[in-house]
Amino acid sequence: MKVLFVCLGNICRSPTAEGVFRQYVEQAGLSDKITIDSAGTADWHIGKAPDPRTVAAAAKRGYDLSPLRGRQAQAEDFAKFDLILAMDKSNLSNLQAIRPADAKAELALYLPRFGISPDEVPDPYYGGEDGFELVLDMLEQASEVLLDEIKAKL
Repeated sequence: MKVLFVCLGNICRSPTAEGVFRQYVEQAGLSDKITIDSAGTADWHIGKAPDPRTVAAAAKRGYDLSPLRGRQAQAEDFAKFDLILAMDKSNLSNLQAIRPADAKAELALYLPRFGISPDEVPDPYYGGEDGFELVLDMLEQASEVLLDEIKAKL
């Protein structure tokens, strides 16, 4: 199973989703069965580390995002991944615009795909530290449900 998390710049939400889910997968002993990556729909932060506030908030909870680097989502991702999860409706729309007609990957909004509200993971970039904590809370909850679904299919 190959999962791609996508936000706008790939420096806040999607690398957090990748780091959180990667740790859940490692703790479940499934790293050899699940591939995880993240990307952004914009090209502003290609090759850059996640936002320092993102890294700090994640580190407080034991997630290491320091090795991650930003990349832009590509049409080819729809052939490489089984599940592509957008953090919000705007990025879902951006992904739909580059999605090839023969795409094999399922494309969905992350939280609603697993029955979690609200519909979108809010972008913490322009807010305070509380926003990064809220994003972590949401992504931890969603990661548990995603992992349970994948384990049921393995």
